[in-house]
Amino acid sequence: MIVQAVKWIGDIDGYLELIDQRRLPVEFVRLQCRDVDQLAEAIKTLAVRGAPAIGVAAAYGPVLALQKLRAVDDLQEALAAVSKTCEKLGSTRPTAVNLFWALDRIRKSAEQFSKRSAQVTLRDLRERILAEAEAIHQEDADMCRRIGQNGQRYVRQGAGILTHCNAGALATGGQGTALSVLYEAHKKGTKFSVYADETRPLLQGARLTAWELKQAGIHVTVICDNMAGWLMKQRRIDAVITGADRIAANGDVANKIGTYSLSVLARRHGIPFYVAAPSSTFDLSLKSGSDIPIEQRAAEEITKWGDRQIAPDGVDAYNPAFDVTEAESITAIITERGVIEGPDGRKIAAHFSRETAPGTR
Repeated sequence: MIVQAVKWIGDIDGYLELIDQRRLPVEFVRLQCRDVDQLAEAIKTLAVRGAPAIGVAAAYGPVLALQKLRAVDDLQEALAAVSKTCEKLGSTRPTAVNLFWALDRIRKSAEQFSKRSAQVTLRDLRERILAEAEAIHQEDADMCRRIGQNGQRYVRQGAGILTHCNAGALATGGQGTALSVLYEAHKKGTKFSVYADETRPLLQGARLTAWELKQAGIHVTVICDNMAGWLMKQRRIDAVITGADRIAANGDVANKIGTYSLSVLARRHGIPFYVAAPSSTFDLSLKSGSDIPIEQRAAEEITKWGDRQIAPDGVDAYNPAFDVTEAESITAIITERGVIEGPDGRKIAAHFSRETAPGTR
């Protein structure tokens, strides 16, 4: 079973249904988002997380916003509500570029549609925005499947695969990015084992990846983050596959904190390090990873374990949500368009040369 993290229920008067990932793996709860404030809180508090899933979920935000303007005849007021909603949702998570890409696409679609005719009504606009959000969702699902198909050849029979955080169906609008590679290999009958880093401090690997792979019938073993190097030395890891939250023009990758450490360990032990991500994760307006904004999260995520305090009162805590892995440490970036082996600026530019690239729209 591959779960569906984000789902729109109904027509323009419907609502957004999310798997509340804060409650996994102990409880499986579906959260109904019926207004923008609730959606913003869900994104900020990681009820929905993963760069593609955040983008897909946010795309439905303006649909929710316009439900409150049913009596409005002035389209300019409706467009202002769309813009305000995009600005609000865009402030929730600064690193995941898919969020801004999806919101910008919704905003532009609304503006362009409203100029088509003087007879465009609010209902017409609402239907158009919902159709655009659903298109973003479907495109993400299709991209996930193609990423898996392009990358499954890197999963060898009997391999041990290490992954970090959660880059599966819970993190996307489809079957995932890094985990999509595993799902497609599994479909072809390849036998392999997965090691899931717990992924401190919020344990997305232990809570989410392990849960998701178990649902899909794939053998998974949870390890502490600081065990990865030792497993590599024991030759129990044959490849590392992660997702990404933003990729710069030179191939540097921002992903969940701890990814950089794995890339260094993999390089030291001669283990291939793969990144699986859709084209919307590339931000070609940024020259390198040093330009990627890194989200800083609350100290309490480190100093507390649930409600229990685990660090002294008043101690400082440093809690970046992401780090940056240099392109030179990445064996290949797997996208829905194909694979960029030994990624660098020239290869990435060539990869996108046939159409407008993300980050330059």
